[in-house]
Amino acid sequence: MKTIAIIDDDIHIGDMLREVLVQEGYSVLRAYSGTEALYLLSQNKPDLVLLDLMLPGLSGEEVLPHIENIPVIVLSAKVDVQDKVNLLLGGAADYMTKPFDTKELLARITVQLRKAEQHGETKSLSVGDLVLDMVSLSLTVQEQPVKLTRTEYAILKLLMENPKQVISKSVLLDRISLDTPNCTERSLKQHISNLRKKMQDVSGVDYIETVWGIGFKLAEQKILTKS
Repeated sequence: MKTIAIIDDDIHIGDMLREVLVQEGYSVLRAYSGTEALYLLSQNKPDLVLLDLMLPGLSGEEVLPHIENIPVIVLSAKVDVQDKVNLLLGGAADYMTKPFDTKELLARITVQLRKAEQHGETKSLSVGDLVLDMVSLSLTVQEQPVKLTRTEYAILKLLMENPKQVISKSVLLDRISLDTPNCTERSLKQHISNLRKKMQDVSGVDYIETVWGIGFKLAEQKILTKS
């Protein structure tokens, strides 16, 4: 499931966009100011960002340079051609003027996500000494190969995409449901246990931390790159 971050202080527009995107099968993150956007992006790596320009705190123009390797579609009421040119040259992938047609926006989102995949911007994920190859669906731990099932791969990919964030069981199940529809709340615990053991057998390290009553995350002391 692809994740899209909506950065817009207009609650009505944000709610409308969230409803449309969820109906299309996307997962959605929200931020309502430029400062909140930077924090959100430091904790998560969405597949695409919808960015408003007129934000409280830092403006969209100030936020844009901080977004790397993620396609950004700017949504703004500004219609000046030079504004559009400057933003596209400044790193935006696309620009839509408010008000916009949601069907056109969805089409542009599809195009940008397809381009990102074709350019191979997300061929692998690296967190400390964990490297997850997103083409072969393979994992190396401390440079040692570890075979994963499809469900274990989906779980670890989500944890590695959000290395500082606790992922609840319900979010885990929702985010991996398209790739692993047979994973249930009852079987999730066993899948994570198997994943833990595989990585621990190779490294002697437990890379997954259980946050009781909430969910799971990568263990912070284990995700630092070895010197």
